[in-house]
Amino acid sequence: MSVFWLVLIVFAIAAVAYVLSRARAMKSAEGDSRKLHSLPHFYAANGALSAAVPALLVLAIWLLAQPSVINSSVARVIPDHVLEQSGSLDLVMSDVRRVADGLDEAVRQGAMTNAEADDVRAGLTDVRRRLGDVGVALGSDVRPEVLYAAQRYRALNSTGALLRNIVVILIALVGFVLSYSRTHKDFRARNVVEKGIKVLLMAAASLAILTTVGIVLSMLFETVNFFKLHNWRDFFFGTTWAPNFRGDSELSILPLLWGTLYISIIALLVAVPIGLFAAIYLSEYAGPKVRAFAKPLLEILAGIPTIVYGLFALLTVGPLLLNIFGAEGLLGVGWMGGATSVLTAGIVMGIMLIPFVSSLSDDIINSVPQSMRDGSLGLGATKSETIRQVVIPAALPGIVGAILLAASRAIGETMIVVMGAGAIAKFSLNPLETMTTITTRIVSQLTGDGDFSSPETLVAFALGLTLFVLTLGLNVLALYIVRKYREQYE
Repeated sequence: MSVFWLVLIVFAIAAVAYVLSRARAMKSAEGDSRKLHSLPHFYAANGALSAAVPALLVLAIWLLAQPSVINSSVARVIPDHVLEQSGSLDLVMSDVRRVADGLDEAVRQGAMTNAEADDVRAGLTDVRRRLGDVGVALGSDVRPEVLYAAQRYRALNSTGALLRNIVVILIALVGFVLSYSRTHKDFRARNVVEKGIKVLLMAAASLAILTTVGIVLSMLFETVNFFKLHNWRDFFFGTTWAPNFRGDSELSILPLLWGTLYISIIALLVAVPIGLFAAIYLSEYAGPKVRAFAKPLLEILAGIPTIVYGLFALLTVGPLLLNIFGAEGLLGVGWMGGATSVLTAGIVMGIMLIPFVSSLSDDIINSVPQSMRDGSLGLGATKSETIRQVVIPAALPGIVGAILLAASRAIGETMIVVMGAGAIAKFSLNPLETMTTITTRIVSQLTGDGDFSSPETLVAFALGLTLFVLTLGLNVLALYIVRKYREQYE
């Protein structure tokens, strides 16, 4: 039984619990809802929640834990010489899962039964022939030990799925029975339901925090492994980025950090003035008809995929700058050798960030009380003086937050940089040269069949953790500025 059908069964049990719990409550009150402690739907909701919530919670935990348990169990049956030949447990487990998927496909197409697929006495040649009959190729690198591990993987998966289904359905039934048995007219169903809803809301609020902690810990552990293999001084204070997978790599973050900040600064120089001026016009000068047309049109920019911006940078903005600053360009200065450059990526990224700045700033400016504008105008200030000296200062904390949000978005951008800025990590003040950023190097280091025990691959996690700390610093700075100006204007 698949997870989908299991969830449907749990919801069906919850629906039955909803109906029967309400009926039992009304029966205990002799059909008069005024004799009930709570409204009838609270008794029904208590039955449904008691049946569904514990069962779905156990199902979620089971789905998260089962793959790790099975992988660790299967890894113990793989001989050491197979691991040594493959060089990595991850690669062997990838083969195991691939063979297990092939066996599943053969069973689905009727080439073999479940018993035959799990028969450890079956030879690799026979299994390969049977899978070949249904168009499933194992590949020439599959060993008998991998086949045995795949058979054990399938058996454990099947057993785990069966136990999961039984346990989840039993928990749903037990929850239904317990809630049904205590349903009567004096039962404080409303208190129980509201307390349960409160717990669910707290769990939802904690989910984002726990997810963030999990992400940070996962990067932190791999970063520690990286620094066990690579000198931390070279990473933080070196000046060269040159991974070569031969054991003598120079993996310094400083050239990548410079490229990231340089491109982001240019993007903000483009986005902030245009976005802020657009927000001021839409909120203070534009009429209702113009605003209703212009703001949605401006926000369309936020919905364009970044790959499209990358193509725009590569095919339009880059050649345009080359025609101006190239050796054969309009100025004939030869400052630009190709279409990719820091300026290309920065301009296009700034265009992408305009709706982030304008939309948020517009909402913030509109939230400034009208009484402040009226007071300024009543004292004889002009409209422009009111905007400069009253509205903008009052909205400044929110505007700063919008700008820092755009900065975080710029720092984390990848596709525009890949297609518009190039892939060379270096120090340079020339915006017409090619550079690269942290995010593009993370993608590059994790692309392909990288070995997760080598520093050239593990460096991606150190880069990711550094990027996280950088964006966290921006958020702390934004909080400081917001608090400072709030104390001034509240």
